[in-house]
Amino acid sequence: MSYHYTPAVPAAEAVSQLCGWTEKYRTERGHAPLAYVHSYGCQQNVSDGEKIKGMLAKAGYGFTDDTSQAQLIILNTCAVRENAEDRVFGTIGNLKKLKEENKELVIGICGCMGQEKHVADKIKESYRQVDFVFGTFAYNDMYSMLWEVISKHRRLFNQSEVCTEIDESMTQLREDKVRAFVPIMYGCNNFCTYCIVPYVRGRERSRKPEAVIAEVTQLVREGCKEITLLGQNVNSYAYGFPQLLRELDKIEGKFRIRFMSSHPKDATKDLIDAIIDCEHVCTHLHLPVQAGCDRVLKTMNRRYTVEKYMEMIDYARSRVPGFSFTTDLIVGFPGESYEEFCETKELIKRVKYDNIYSFVYSRRSGTPAAEMEDNVSDKQKGLWLRELLLEQREITSEWFGRFVGKTVEVLIEGEGRTGEGWLTGKNDENIIVEVEADKKYIGEFVKVRITKAMNWALSGELAE
Repeated sequence: MSYHYTPAVPAAEAVSQLCGWTEKYRTERGHAPLAYVHSYGCQQNVSDGEKIKGMLAKAGYGFTDDTSQAQLIILNTCAVRENAEDRVFGTIGNLKKLKEENKELVIGICGCMGQEKHVADKIKESYRQVDFVFGTFAYNDMYSMLWEVISKHRRLFNQSEVCTEIDESMTQLREDKVRAFVPIMYGCNNFCTYCIVPYVRGRERSRKPEAVIAEVTQLVREGCKEITLLGQNVNSYAYGFPQLLRELDKIEGKFRIRFMSSHPKDATKDLIDAIIDCEHVCTHLHLPVQAGCDRVLKTMNRRYTVEKYMEMIDYARSRVPGFSFTTDLIVGFPGESYEEFCETKELIKRVKYDNIYSFVYSRRSGTPAAEMEDNVSDKQKGLWLRELLLEQREITSEWFGRFVGKTVEVLIEGEGRTGEGWLTGKNDENIIVEVEADKKYIGEFVKVRITKAMNWALSGELAE
């Protein structure tokens, strides 16, 4: 099946019609129609979900965290791993009863899964409770689709593959006033053999620097203290990523900048220099290596070697010996042997990551890796993963020790795990820090003297 959608009315007219409908609803029932919006997956999806909420707020919707109270449910989905899709289909199945109880309920599926044709086919045939589906290129059509569903009771599917101009007029409805995600680019050109992202997010498109700078400036004025720049590969930002960091660093105020993700093949010494030189940029780099074996990296189409990767590590540590690195690792890639997996274990010992995000390889239909021969069982891969995590736990326990006795700045995020009266936050290096302190410090920067290093966090006391 092919799904092409042509809006019955332009977006501006659809917004006007929706506003009239939501105002009538409010008048008749004493409250605005409520929307439940849930985003799965990465920070980019969270940011997209905030834009969806901004669009719905413009149309007169209120919001709820209770699906049973909602007149509109939108699931903003992730397609990176198969179990993420399974969770979404489980949730969709559970919504069938709500739809039967409330005939006015409108259900929409969007995001990365919405861009996959086999997903749209499955929803069309087997999940009749879903009213509309749209992919990652069709956010601008959401108003028109929603109005047609409400006014004409149509079922609509939109899998446009046309990359439109980035709409800078969209307002994100951010619930977190202290931390914010700011996309600087969309899409990916890398085509790693295991990854579905280029197929569901399209080719790279970069926002203009002035738009990014204006958004960050406004967030800082509104009191935001931590801003994370987003892109599938920020290092291929069309207008120069190190230059963007240096421009953002000129913004006045008390805030810090993080970013992700960073592809090693495009990482440069200029990037490391910008991180270290800029006052507001955190001294931490998430640099996904995925594997520690050159043959596996080549099969993954990562386009760098372990030694090339280590050049960035060594350069950063030559400037700042305790420079913080984290990474992503895939365990059990098709064709990977145990000996090759052991090369990954050797790499993490060589680098000394503060943390690793490691996963057993997940087959994604439509990617080259899905067709590769794979002779290692999932059970065996699980044992490898356990080996890797135990190795990293020892590394973390020792490497975190470099902070003991030092005073670090921490942005307090909420209550901690240590016990009653403890708060948690992260330092510049993106490491969890727990401190015994009054709740008044939540959302504020504090100085913490580190007294203890654990294998998952640091703990300390408020510094005078």
